[in-house]
Amino acid sequence: MIATTAGRSPTLRCVPNTGLAAACAALALLAGCASHRPDRHVPPYARVPYAPFSRDAAVAIALREWRAFGEHVDDAMPDREHPVEPEVKPEREQGLWQRVGDYWWIGMDAGSDESGWTGRNDGDGRVFPAPDDGRYAWSAAFVSYVMRVAGACDGFPYSASHWTYVDAAFAQKPRVLLRTERPEIYAPRPGDLICIGREASRGITYDDLPARFAGHCDVVVDAAPGALTVVGGNVNDAVTMKHVPVTDAGTLATPDGAVVDPRYRWFVVVRVLYAQ
Repeated sequence: MIATTAGRSPTLRCVPNTGLAAACAALALLAGCASHRPDRHVPPYARVPYAPFSRDAAVAIALREWRAFGEHVDDAMPDREHPVEPEVKPEREQGLWQRVGDYWWIGMDAGSDESGWTGRNDGDGRVFPAPDDGRYAWSAAFVSYVMRVAGACDGFPYSASHWTYVDAAFAQKPRVLLRTERPEIYAPRPGDLICIGREASRGITYDDLPARFAGHCDVVVDAAPGALTVVGGNVNDAVTMKHVPVTDAGTLATPDGAVVDPRYRWFVVVRVLYAQ
């Protein structure tokens, strides 16, 4: 739809894909309103959007980024006691540090401190030391980017922290297209998100929500008997794929709450309410 305010140029609101989409986009360009909207970072095809917010779109975008980073797969048991730092971090390589910059620029709201970051630069363009990359962790920016580009519009709480959208899903905030589900009850579908706690939050459970936890979430890109295939950002400093074991019912945990995956304690599924 097109909204007008007295004394102001017409502005666009996020609308489903209809025959008016092209006309809305053209009017926005003619009026120049896109240049001063808070979401000016967002490409028109995602802002209008040109197509419904769909599982297929989110999965395709996540897989596209995985291919761009060289199709990394990591199904090894993590060594938390002696993590190995790679000599060359993919996030700092030419062509890829800029890609991480796209996640920050598009995934974050315009004007946020993080929107100017890249895989190797802070908001002022300074190259930060590789060991300091934990301060610029981009896994939530990656999820935000996927959801934004897939057409979630204002239905997703874009953030540099995973807990922001998990808590919004748990609270069932108005207009937020997310719901939290217990890992022993709900079988994740492609396009949903699965999450773990990290560091001091490693022991977090669903019953601890809402909580400002340190964590990581992956996008489910396939659900097959016995395993999920997931893709996440900032895993080994790249966009990386993992395979996650599930029960015969497709859940991450058994009815008594025991998580099937011996490597990671998946504590919540974020069900995404796609239009398709």
